[in-house]
Amino acid sequence: MADDDHLADVLTGLGPRLRALRQARGLTLTRLSAVTGISVSTLSRLESGRREPTLRHLLPLATAYEVPLDELVGTQTGDPRVHPRPFTRHGQTWIPLTRYLGGIHAYKQVLPAARTPRTGRPAQNTHEGYEWIYVLSGRLLLSLGDRDLVLTAGEAAEFDTRLPHGIANAGEHPVEWLALYGAQGERIHVRARPADG
Repeated sequence: MADDDHLADVLTGLGPRLRALRQARGLTLTRLSAVTGISVSTLSRLESGRREPTLRHLLPLATAYEVPLDELVGTQTGDPRVHPRPFTRHGQTWIPLTRYLGGIHAYKQVLPAARTPRTGRPAQNTHEGYEWIYVLSGRLLLSLGDRDLVLTAGEAAEFDTRLPHGIANAGEHPVEWLALYGAQGERIHVRARPADG
C-alpha cells in the first residue's frame, strides 16, 4: 500500500515538475516537441497529468533538460547534495551549480586558450534572459553589441541577453568564470556598501 501511495505521489508531482523545467529553460511546447520528438499534445497532457509517462517520454525529456532520470521523476534517494554533470558546448566546459527547477541558473564555465591566435570578434547571439558573470582566472573577452570588454580575475559584468553578446578567451591560459543566468530576465541583486560621505 505504501508503494502505491509513493507511486501516486510521484505521478501527481511529475506534471508540474515537467512544466517548471520547461518554463525555466524558456522553451515552448512546440520547441520541446522538436527537440524530443514527442508531440505537442502528448507533452501538454504529460504536464497537465492527463497522461501517464513511459520511458519513451521520460528518457528524451531527461536528455533535453540535462537532468538525471530520478531527478526528473522526483524519486531521488534523499541525498541533498548537488552532483553537477559537466558538459561541453561550443568549446566551453559548463559545470552546472543549480538544479534547473526555476529561477536563476548558475554555472562555472571554462574556456581553454585558443591553439592559434584569435582574430576578429567572437560570434554574437541574442536570447531572452539576463546574465551576470564573474571572472575567476584568466582573461575573458566579452563582446556586447559594438563594445569589447576584457575582464580579468575579480571583475564582473551584467547584461540583458537580448543585447547581442559573445565570449572568447583573451589570454594565453584557460579562462574560468561563474555565470548566473535568469531565463525569465531575473536580475541579480548585488548589495554594496554606500560610499563614505
